[in-house]
Amino acid sequence: MTEPGTDDGELLLHGADYSVYSRIARLALLAKGVRHRLVQTDVFDDPEAREAQRGRHPFGRIPSLDHGGFRLYETTAITRYVDEAFPGPALQPAAPRTRARQNQMVALLDAYGYRPMVWGLYVAEREARKRGLAPDLAAAIAESRQCLAALAALAAPPTEGPWLLGADHCLADFHAAPMIAYLLEAGPGPALLAEQPRLAAWWETVQRHPAMVATPYPAESP
Repeated sequence: MTEPGTDDGELLLHGADYSVYSRIARLALLAKGVRHRLVQTDVFDDPEAREAQRGRHPFGRIPSLDHGGFRLYETTAITRYVDEAFPGPALQPAAPRTRARQNQMVALLDAYGYRPMVWGLYVAEREARKRGLAPDLAAAIAESRQCLAALAALAAPPTEGPWLLGADHCLADFHAAPMIAYLLEAGPGPALLAEQPRLAAWWETVQRHPAMVATPYPAESP
C-alpha cells in the first residue's frame, strides 16, 4: 500500500474553538507549521453539524481530520499523524523511554484529568451559576488534585528544562495545556495549580507559546 504524500490537498480539521480536543489538535498543527483550516463544527448546539460529523466520526465527536481524502479521528491519532507525516520540528521525543513517558502523560490526562478539570469544575461551576445555585465541586476538586499531583510526579525536574519532559515541548505539553486553561477558568483552579510548583512554572512557559496564544477559547479570560 502506497502512503499518500503530505501535499495531497488541503488539510481540514473539523472541530470547534471551544473544544479541548480540537485545541489539542490545533496546537500540534500550529507547532508543526502545518497549513490547515479549522471547519467550525458545533456538535452540541447544531443538530445538523452533529449529524454531519457522524459521517466523519462514528460517535459524532470532534475533532476529525481530512487530509486530501485521508480521514482520521481520535485526537491522539491525529496529533501523532501530524508529527510523523509532515516536516518540521519533532513533537515527540526520540528516546523510547521519554516517548513512553509522554504517552503515559497523555493517557493519564485523558483518563483522569479531562473529566474532573473541564466538566467537573469549569462546566459544572458555570452551569450552576446560570441557575443561581452553589456548585458542588468537592469530588471534582479531589480528582483534579490527584491528577495534577500525578502529572507533576511524572514531569522532568525543572533543571532539565521548562517543558513537561525537559528542554523541548512535546505532545504531552499540548495535551495538558488546553485542559489546564479551562481549569484556571474555574474558581478553585488557580489554587489547585499552585499546589504543584512544577506545573505552575510550566504553565508560565506553555501559555506564552505562539500556538496557545493563537487558539484562545471564546470564554477564556484575557
